[in-house]
Amino acid sequence: MGLQGWKTLARVDRALLMRPLMRLVDFVYPPGCVVCGIATGRHRGLCPKCWAGVRFIERPYCEVLGVPFSHDLGPGILSAEAIANPPPFDRLRSAAFHDEAIRNLVHGLKYRDRTDLAPMMAEWMLRAGDGVVEECDAILPVPLHRTRLVSRKFNQAAELGRHLARQSGKPLLPATLVRIKRTRQQVGLGAKAREDNVRGAFAVAKGRENEVTGKRLILVDDVYTTGATVAAATRALRKAGAADITVLTFARALSETI
Repeated sequence: MGLQGWKTLARVDRALLMRPLMRLVDFVYPPGCVVCGIATGRHRGLCPKCWAGVRFIERPYCEVLGVPFSHDLGPGILSAEAIANPPPFDRLRSAAFHDEAIRNLVHGLKYRDRTDLAPMMAEWMLRAGDGVVEECDAILPVPLHRTRLVSRKFNQAAELGRHLARQSGKPLLPATLVRIKRTRQQVGLGAKAREDNVRGAFAVAKGRENEVTGKRLILVDDVYTTGATVAAATRALRKAGAADITVLTFARALSETI
């Protein structure tokens, strides 16, 4: 038997050994909907009611801002916002609207330490990337300031980026982009206040410019609201010479299609 055959056999043996343990885990912690907790057939799944409440962002959409259109207007169509106010990044992609079910997933990861949700969320993001992740050179999370990281214990964007990198096979650069300015929480601030709050907040770490210069990058965050945070982070990457930047988020605060 060749090496590949032995590897396959080892995987089968591990799977067989894990079955009794997984049955015990299911007995102690029955599979439940990751949003509402109602019993389901598998872990990290959604019940039919919560699944029906998820609105994925699908084509047709603006090629730059990812805003969904109500009708297909043909390839390469841009929204009025993208034409009037071009963002500093090259494109934005998000997996789903920031509705109740998706908001619960985001809050579960961000505030309730539900890191077990990150693999599923990253899988949805990879699909939403529409091929850009496969073509990138590296993945970078939007960083937290070190003082906030200590209080929060982990960075939700870094957790999503870690699983996105693992699923896509692309390098993760968790220490390349840093937050050099401690900012206020963006929640509750208006668009202009958000922009002022994060202006100059990011930089590429000294000595890591070669990880950015001329590269095609994926910038990961959990939610896109006004875009102030990712715009500020993008400008820092542009300053260091990034060639192409895609912002990829799990959720997007957008009420309707246009």
